[in-house]
Amino acid sequence: MVKKPETPEDFDVTKVFADFKVPGVDVDAMLASQRKNIEALAAANRLAFEGVQAVMRRQMEIMRQSVEEAVGAAKSMTEANSPQDKAAAQTELVKDTFERTLSNMRELVEMMSKSNNEAFDLLNKRFAQTMDEVKDVIKGKK
Repeated sequence: MVKKPETPEDFDVTKVFADFKVPGVDVDAMLASQRKNIEALAAANRLAFEGVQAVMRRQMEIMRQSVEEAVGAAKSMTEANSPQDKAAAQTELVKDTFERTLSNMRELVEMMSKSNNEAFDLLNKRFAQTMDEVKDVIKGKK
């Protein structure tokens, strides 16, 4: 009889399945395959987490730059003399801000897309390997 683990950290799937012997099935190979799957999931999660961290860092940089630019824009607005100068400065400011915002958004989307693609590619590769491993186990290879 398999002893119930005290904590989740005590649980070892290899010990649980070690007692199960199914004729014609290489349990060790299946366990090794599942271990690789878990490692691939952990690696994909790490990639996704690192991607989120990079995006957050970049968002903070963008925020800091935006505050600095807003202070500079406020200062330049007070320096404009005529209403026409103020209107021209405001129009230029809005145009620059819009273009910079689009550029920043594009950069952040590309960063997220790259991170997601890396994690997906890793999982896709592992899935293909798993299918090959299952095929080998069924054929009786190791």
